[in-house]
Amino acid sequence: MADYAFAGAGWISAVHGLAVAAQPDSRVVAVASRTRKTADERAAEVGGVVVPYSELPAGADMVVVATPPRRHAVDALRAMAAGAAAVVEKPLCATLDDADRLVRVVEAGGMLTYAENLLFADAPARALGEIATLGSLTHLTARAMQPRPTWGSFTQRSWGGGVLFDLGVHPLALVLRAARSARPVGVAAAFERSDDIEVEDRASVHLRFDSGLVAQVEVSWREQDTIWDLQAASESGVVVLELLPEIALERSGEPVHLPPPPEGLDHPPQLDQFGYIEQLRDAEASASVGRSSAVSDVYLGRDLLEIVCAAAQSAARSSVEIPLPFTGPRDKTPIELLDPAP
Repeated sequence: MADYAFAGAGWISAVHGLAVAAQPDSRVVAVASRTRKTADERAAEVGGVVVPYSELPAGADMVVVATPPRRHAVDALRAMAAGAAAVVEKPLCATLDDADRLVRVVEAGGMLTYAENLLFADAPARALGEIATLGSLTHLTARAMQPRPTWGSFTQRSWGGGVLFDLGVHPLALVLRAARSARPVGVAAAFERSDDIEVEDRASVHLRFDSGLVAQVEVSWREQDTIWDLQAASESGVVVLELLPEIALERSGEPVHLPPPPEGLDHPPQLDQFGYIEQLRDAEASASVGRSSAVSDVYLGRDLLEIVCAAAQSAARSSVEIPLPFTGPRDKTPIELLDPAP
């Protein structure tokens, strides 16, 4: 059982609201947003009273941080300073300086779940388990290809970055987990930008690991159809996970059984299939023993942001490889690393 407050009232907060409602005895007690209208609308849907950001966590045990990325750090830090646990939407924050601040607070006892929902979902977990049995990987790719978002500020420079910063952290997270103990040591990337937006809408990333493996991640907002998948191979076999448009898992061409969603659900099955409910269960269980999530934590969020920042710097330098850990400016957003303001 937990009381939740929402920092932010955009689309993803509605998803989290449904996930809270699916938790026995959990509830939303407060909602804050930049505008009173959106806060009122979300509170009417998920429950709770409307409060200003300054009053969060407003007595809640958990604060779901779903504000624009530039606000993530301040909203999460406020929650943790008041003794609440933070569940921070992707990307973790807008700059590595902010990510470092979050790490320091967590290391001092703050509780934070980085909301990479796919790592809490059954199909990705089973895929990663199959990949772990393949042995030394020779091939690793992931894609997230879909139409451009038609809501929010994702395509504006003020968001902090483009398709890799926002969408690309999902496949990057799966790649890092699939690589297991291998450590990423270099990033080379190429970005493309359509004329009518301020950030990149297509990115190709080559992520080199200390094992010699080079993983490839492709993300795009230019597609008519949506495709999210992961493929890993070794000399002993191939594992293919498809997440969208349909969930499926294969090993060396043979289907791996995935149980269907339970019957009689009072919520959309996608909440289970994409990990949103289990993510909150894990966050609540972790907070109950005074720690951060062991599945998806602040370190993963910072690692992903380091890769995105390195990729942006690589794209700005004609795809030259940028070493990891990232040694460039930590006070810059990915879009500032790609295209410094005049």
